[in-house]
Amino acid sequence: MTVFALNHMAAPRLDAVAFLDLAQRLGCIGVEFRNDLGRPLFDGRPPEAIRDAAAARGLRILALAEVKMFNDWSPAKADEALALMKIAVACGAEAVSLIPRNDNRGMEEGFRRAVLRRALADLKPMLEDHGLVGMVEPLGFEICALRHKAEAVEAIEAVGGTGRFRLVHDTFHHHLAGGGPIFAAHTGIVHVSGVTDPTLAVADMRDGHRVLVDADDRLGNLAQIAALRAAGYRGPVSFEPFAESVHALADPAAALEASMEFIRAGLAAEAA
Repeated sequence: MTVFALNHMAAPRLDAVAFLDLAQRLGCIGVEFRNDLGRPLFDGRPPEAIRDAAAARGLRILALAEVKMFNDWSPAKADEALALMKIAVACGAEAVSLIPRNDNRGMEEGFRRAVLRRALADLKPMLEDHGLVGMVEPLGFEICALRHKAEAVEAIEAVGGTGRFRLVHDTFHHHLAGGGPIFAAHTGIVHVSGVTDPTLAVADMRDGHRVLVDADDRLGNLAQIAALRAAGYRGPVSFEPFAESVHALADPAAALEASMEFIRAGLAAEAA
């Protein structure tokens, strides 16, 4: 059975507690909170209050996002990561999200691989000290210094980080990066969103085009999830649409529920 979760980007206009209520209403197993919504994290509530609110609703806090440009590693970046980890522990989060640089810099192969390994090597004991997992999310954009999951897995294994670091399989970014191996055993969470605009070239797809998954999806969400499940993945599928058309919905619950049902039915049909 597919289990669902919500990233706060699915309904960013809801405050933290209303967002938890939405996830509970939809039968989700957990949520991901974000520090990039343009307002204070948890809408100013103490992290312990969010921990208790999630527990009262039977929800896990799957991850706290995000350390931006984590592979642009420096003492300042280490301090940023440490600060997020402390909040993650206080709110009961299971992981912190690690997002690579996406500015067309640090792209040279030798440098790119070396700085990624250094960042992971330094992050590993920090995560261990806090009992957290680092969720590494390759981004499929051509200007990203970590586009491919294979490169992330290679670096994770090189620093002895298997299990301490897990991959985010984002269906949008996996499609933009040209697909490739899925590494189900390394995957900690799956992010889903769809692109339905038939006029867009893949190279022109951006976050703002990411809507809820439906029958017009061009990213192959169902096939990607089915492949992960066939390879043994049993973790959550978390909704992460960035499109303003989704964020402006008066009733996000109905739209999210419809997308969940589409995914369930589609996976059942693929398995039949």
